Amino acid sequence: MAPSESALRKPVEEPAQLYRTAPHNIEAEQALLGAVLVNNEAFYRVSDFLNPEHFFEPLHQRIYQIARELVRAGKIATPVTLKTFLDATIDIGGMTLSQYLARLAAEATTIINAEDYGRTIYDLSIRRDLIKVGEDMVNVAFDAPVDFAPRAQIEDAERKLFELAETGRYDGGFQGFGQALTTAIDMAANAYQRDGKLSGIATGLDDLDKMMGGLQKSDLIVLAGRPGMGKTALATNIAFNVANAWQGSVKADGHTETTNGGVVGFFSCEMSAEQLATRIIAEQTGIPSNQIRRGGISADEFEKIKDYSIRLQNLKLYVDETGGLSIAQLAARARRLKRQRGLDLIVVDYLQLLTGSSKRGAENRVQEITEITTRLKALAKELAVPVIALSQLSRQVESREDKHPQLSDLRESGSIEQDADVVMFVYREEYYHLMRKPSESDREKFAAWMADSDKYYGKAEVIIGKQRHGPTGTVQLAFEGATTKFSSLAQADHLPERMGD
Repeated sequence: MAPSESALRKPVEEPAQLYRTAPHNIEAEQALLGAVLVNNEAFYRVSDFLNPEHFFEPLHQRIYQIARELVRAGKIATPVTLKTFLDATIDIGGMTLSQYLARLAAEATTIINAEDYGRTIYDLSIRRDLIKVGEDMVNVAFDAPVDFAPRAQIEDAERKLFELAETGRYDGGFQGFGQALTTAIDMAANAYQRDGKLSGIATGLDDLDKMMGGLQKSDLIVLAGRPGMGKTALATNIAFNVANAWQGSVKADGHTETTNGGVVGFFSCEMSAEQLATRIIAEQTGIPSNQIRRGGISADEFEKIKDYSIRLQNLKLYVDETGGLSIAQLAARARRLKRQRGLDLIVVDYLQLLTGSSKRGAENRVQEITEITTRLKALAKELAVPVIALSQLSRQVESREDKHPQLSDLRESGSIEQDADVVMFVYREEYYHLMRKPSESDREKFAAWMADSDKYYGKAEVIIGKQRHGPTGTVQLAFEGATTKFSSLAQADHLPERMGD
């Protein structure tokens, strides 16, 4: 016999032990507050990381808040001075407020243990926050409105978890100059040990690295060019060089820290992961990618491809080929990659294929691009990694006699130029030279055209139009069209023109 509806609705009696209180430690809170009330110096041991909301007991939150305000105002926080600002009528387990404050001071821990108690209180607060994130996820999933996509909830949960993952640090505040010197020397030592002796991540293109000092943490680097110039190829080359140079060391706490090269997250909004892999194989083997795709290769070439594929299996390069990605989704996935596998460089191909959070973005594309570039820069700072974002150039380049790109050629250029720390343009005169090929019947023009061909063949320029912390100028690179590979050119006659703003 099937149970009735009323029987189904009847609440089930749960064992009392299933109802759990949030993790907390009242004794630790009392010990720390007592230490502060006895010796206000204890406050400075925890003030960098501990806030009133980290306490579990509301009264303790209020006591800590008032003590903090008094100490920061240059006054003394004691049971006598605190009781003026608290409700004297409250009953605390049969004790008056004055009696409770006096008991806190009487049973205080020593100032030496204050930081340890503060860390205990802080860590328990983080655990309570984790529980709240979990509860919110469950409740929202149960009661979500029809127009609230699960994907949006996942992104929101990931953002909250990443924020929690990035907190829980007990550093901050002033440091002695000796400590600052040690940090500076360590940075110099790390740069000395790195490929190219750079402060940033080496791109693998020596002349470009010399001008930029490598890819710097927290920088938004915009790489722009007209179609056919090779901006995707250059970004792919850099991504491969960084991932291929990766080296790491395991720290005492078990996490792996990058010591050279880097873990790369490549957001390929236009090209599939398979196409990207084919390009990298072509670059490394020297076999043109169109031959690889058509199968027009010899047995020896196939063996070469197989050998390289085995070698590249563990490359620290992770590709997301999702099209129509929103900037919020990109940020969530980048945070997840950093948390799970590490992350040292983000490449976005390309900026104009991302969407903003506003539903009206299509109506105001400039406003949407502004949001995207602003959030990419914020993501670079949040994750402390360089972000290379590829960008299209407007068609006005084609109408000029001199087709070298300028900052004003950036599509929706205002926000891109403003938010970017570095703006680089890829330019190949060879592309335009081939388009100007005259008829062979006009021998004079054809001879002149052929004479210029050697000057442009296999060469490319990377023009640094803006660099916030360094020089601008032009870097000459070699470019092999069949394998879409950029490499350093055996000449260095282009020097920086001026210092960046």
